[in-house]
Amino acid sequence: MRTSWMIIVSCVMAVSLMTGSAFAKSENGKGADKKEVSTGNSKSGEGKIHVELEVEDDTDASVTSATYGKGHKGYKGLLNAINNVKDKPAGAVIAELLLTKYDTQLTAEMKAELEAIVEKDAALSAVADMLAESGSVTDAVYVQKEAVLANVKNLESYKKLGKLYEKTGKKGIKLYVNGEEPDFETAPFVRSGKTLVPFRAISEALNADVSWNKEERSVSVTRDGITVKLFIDSKTAYVDGKPITLDVPAAIVKGSTVVPVRFVSEALKAAVKWEPESESVVIYEE
Repeated sequence: MRTSWMIIVSCVMAVSLMTGSAFAKSENGKGADKKEVSTGNSKSGEGKIHVELEVEDDTDASVTSATYGKGHKGYKGLLNAINNVKDKPAGAVIAELLLTKYDTQLTAEMKAELEAIVEKDAALSAVADMLAESGSVTDAVYVQKEAVLANVKNLESYKKLGKLYEKTGKKGIKLYVNGEEPDFETAPFVRSGKTLVPFRAISEALNADVSWNKEERSVSVTRDGITVKLFIDSKTAYVDGKPITLDVPAAIVKGSTVVPVRFVSEALKAAVKWEPESESVVIYEE
C-alpha cells in the first residue's frame, strides 16, 4: 500500500512542479541559476511555494535533482517551503519527502510535526484534492477511496469521497463497512427516520454467518458468538434470545431483506456513524 501510494504522490508532485516552475537567471554572475517552484492553485496563487535552489554550472538539472542536490540545499529549501503549505495539499507531499530523504537530519520534534502532516489518510486526501483540481475526478475518487481505507474512522474522508462522487453523478445514501463499499442490489434508504440497508450485504461484509427461515420469515446473523434474529414486518427482534423492540421492522424490498442498520451493527459490536453531507452510513469494527 505504501509503495503504490508513494508512486501516486511522486507522480502528482512531479506534474505539479513541472507545471508551476519558472526560471530566472542569477544576478551574481557565477553562472548559477535560481529556480522558483510553484505549487498549488496557479490561478489564485493559493498554496504557492517559492524555493530558490542553486544549480552549479550551466548543465541542465531537473527540479527533483536540484531539490535533492548535494549537501543541505534541498533539505533547507523543503523546510522553508513546508512552513507556507502545512495545511494545503502540497504540505503532505513535501513532509513525506523530508521524512524519506532527510530522516537523519531531522530532530525528534521535527519528525513528530512532519508525521502529523503526512498522516496517511490526510496525505492521500491531499493528493485526491490535487487530482480533482486538475480535472482528473475519476482518479481522485480512486485515491480518496484509499484515504478512506487508511483510516476508516475519519468521517471527513467519507465526506470528501461523497463530494467527488457527486461530480461523477453518483447520488443517494452510501454504505461503507470497514472502509469498503459492499455489493448490494437494493440501495440503502430511510424509512420513518431510520436507515435500512441490505441485510446480507452488511452481514457478509462483517464476516458474519447469515441464514433465512422461510417458514418463520426470519433472518439470523451470527458473529463472534452473538446471534441476532429479526422477523419480517415485526418490530420485535432478538439478540442472543433476548427480545428487543425496534423502531422500524425488517422488510423485503425488491426481493432483498433490509434491516435497520444501527440496530444490527451495534448488536454485532460494530460502530455505526452517519455522515450527513455525503449521506454516508459508516460501519467499522472497533
